[in-house]
Amino acid sequence: MSSFSQRDPLKIGVAGILVLVVLFLLAANYERLPFISGTTYTAEFSEAAGLRADNEVRVAGVKVGSVSDVELAGDRVLVSFRVSGAELGDHTTAAIKVKTLLGQKYLALDPQGSKPMDDDKPIPLNRTMSPYDVIEAFSDLSKNVDQIDTQQLAKSFETLSSTFKDTPGEVSGALNGLSQLSQTISSRDEQIEHLLNNTTQVSQQLADRNEDFEKLLSDGNLLLQELRARRDSISSLLTGTQELSQQLTGLVNDNQAQLKPTLEQLDKVTKMLQRNQANLDKSLNTFAPFTRLFSNVLGSGHWFDTYICGLLPPAVGPINQEGCKQ
Repeated sequence: MSSFSQRDPLKIGVAGILVLVVLFLLAANYERLPFISGTTYTAEFSEAAGLRADNEVRVAGVKVGSVSDVELAGDRVLVSFRVSGAELGDHTTAAIKVKTLLGQKYLALDPQGSKPMDDDKPIPLNRTMSPYDVIEAFSDLSKNVDQIDTQQLAKSFETLSSTFKDTPGEVSGALNGLSQLSQTISSRDEQIEHLLNNTTQVSQQLADRNEDFEKLLSDGNLLLQELRARRDSISSLLTGTQELSQQLTGLVNDNQAQLKPTLEQLDKVTKMLQRNQANLDKSLNTFAPFTRLFSNVLGSGHWFDTYICGLLPPAVGPINQEGCKQ
C-alpha cells in the first residue's frame, strides 16, 4: 500500500468533497433519519384546527414525537408526524386536542390493534377527530350576530305578540315579555356589536401572545419546582432538628446522675463569686500597678532592675548617709 503522500491529490480532494457533501446532507435532514427521529406516520383530518408543525405528539399524555408537516390533500388535511419509543397498532386513532387555554394544540394517539400500523397508509378520517377552535367560534358568533336585522326581529316579535293577544294570560304575558326582550336587544344593538368586536379583538390578542403566555406558565412551573425543592430542604432540616433534640434528650437522661452534682457545684461557685465580687474588683484594680512595676523590674533582661532601701541605718559609714528618700 502506498503512503498518503504518494497518492493522487486530485482523487483525495474529490473524495473529501464527496464526504463533506454527504455529511452536509445528513446534517440537513437528520430529523428524517429513522434511527434518530423514529418512524414517520400520516393521518387524515377533516380540518387542521390550528395544528402546526413541531407541535407535540402524545400517547397517554406522554410526548413520543412531534408533527413534521400539515398540508392540504384534496378535501382533507394530511398530517405527517414522527413517533419514537411507542408501538402503534393497525387500529390506532388520532385526535387534535387543546394543550393550553390559549389555543395551542397537540396530536393525541390511542394505540389500538394487534398488528403494527403500516407507515405507508395514513390513518383514515373515520379514526381521526378535529376540535372546534374557540377563537373561530367567537368569530363566527360575531359574524352571525352582525347579520341579524334587529329591527325586523323586533317587528316580528311585536306581530307575534299582537296575534296572540286574545290567548290566555300566561301565553300573552310570555309573549309580551318576549316583545320587551326584543326591544331591549334592538335598543342595545350598538353596545352588543361593540362588545362582540372587543371579544374578537381580545381573542386575537390572546392568540398573538400565545408564546408569551407559554413562557409565563413555564417560568411559573420553574418557580413552583424551586419552592417545592426549598420545602423539601426545610422539611429535612426540621426532621434533623427533631432527631437532634431526641438525641440530646436521651443524652441528658442518660447522664443526669453525673450532670446534677456538677451543675450544683457550678451553682455554688457562681454564688461565691457573686459574694466576693467587691474583693475581685479591688484585686483587679490593684493588680494593674503591680503588673506595671513588675514589668519595669524585668525589662532589663535576665536581671532584676531594683534596689533595697533601709537595709542599713542612716549615717553609718559612707553608705546610706542620707537615708531612704521616698
